Amino acid sequence: MPPESRFASPPSPPSERGAWLLACMIALVGVAVLAGALSGVFGRANAPVAPPPVVALAATPAPAPVSSPAVNVAAVRRASAHAAIVARPSPAQQRLQARSFLGATRTHISRHWMEGFYPIYAVAQSTFGVNWLLLASIHRQESAFSTAPGIYHGLNFAGCCGGPMQFNVTNGGPRTASTWDLVADSYIYGKRPAHYDHMTATHPSIYDDFDAIMAAAHLLSADGAEYALNESAWDAAYDYYGHDATGVTYADQVLARAIGWSQHGFCINCGIETKMVEAVQAAYGAPVLAALEAEAKPKAVVARRGERGLPNST
Repeated sequence: MPPESRFASPPSPPSERGAWLLACMIALVGVAVLAGALSGVFGRANAPVAPPPVVALAATPAPAPVSSPAVNVAAVRRASAHAAIVARPSPAQQRLQARSFLGATRTHISRHWMEGFYPIYAVAQSTFGVNWLLLASIHRQESAFSTAPGIYHGLNFAGCCGGPMQFNVTNGGPRTASTWDLVADSYIYGKRPAHYDHMTATHPSIYDDFDAIMAAAHLLSADGAEYALNESAWDAAYDYYGHDATGVTYADQVLARAIGWSQHGFCINCGIETKMVEAVQAAYGAPVLAALEAEAKPKAVVARRGERGLPNST
């Protein structure tokens, strides 16, 4: 050993402080991740979205009292007070629509698909004061919750309506706005959700879920619909489709489905209870249908007399 190294200090082992600090930091991060996972912070984007709360349990409607004569005066006024708002369907369209008014969807609709609509229903309900179950029922009736073919492009087979809520874009004119034109800007009154399927690049659009559902809620509200699933809701649904016999069937089924959901819970793929449809029809649909038939009889008599070349009495 060299003389100068006799008095040298022995070598010190490397410090483990850095390793301990690193280990402590990793442990803290692990604890934080575990706590976040247990509390639901992480993965919240993939968590199921709950439907909006039901405003109130709707009672099954009681049959309307039969007036004498058989035609209910209020129903006559209601049937003739407004022109058809959303569409004036042809007889062929009415027949096709009647066949499409099924109690259950033709294809299974997943819960994940529906979760994208819940935030939109909630905004529409809070903005326009319309029960989201009525809105969802119309969404189901018009486009099977946007699963029907061609919902996000073009128009329907009648060449008049399009989008998730099947708004009429052709019933306007040089001096009159179409149904869509009347309520297209309804989306500005509510906060658009940050994310949902089929968000269009420009607004308003009948193919944008938020724009269309907000417009439908605005239209229903303008026609008298509120949180209650009652006669006013039936009238609004009747106005939504148009004033004819098929419109009565439409309104009967739309309201019956919404009431059923309020009583038993929102069910995506369930059919409509037959007894509920019958109750709604007896309470609201039958008087209006009688009014329509009463109005149609004189017109039919006039038409037959005209065909025979007979004068019409005044």
